[in-house]
Amino acid sequence: MTDLTTLRVAATLLCFALFLGIVAWAYARRNAARFDEAAHLPFEQD
Repeated sequence: MTDLTTLRVAATLLCFALFLGIVAWAYARRNAARFDEAAHLPFEQD
């Protein structure tokens, strides 16, 4: 039973670390220009 609990805790911590990594990547200043450009794509006319 302890092994299953340890596995669940490890999986939870791994997913939380992955979530924090994605949030850090999304809010990184070096990506801001690319995200701003992508945000304006639907409004550009051909």
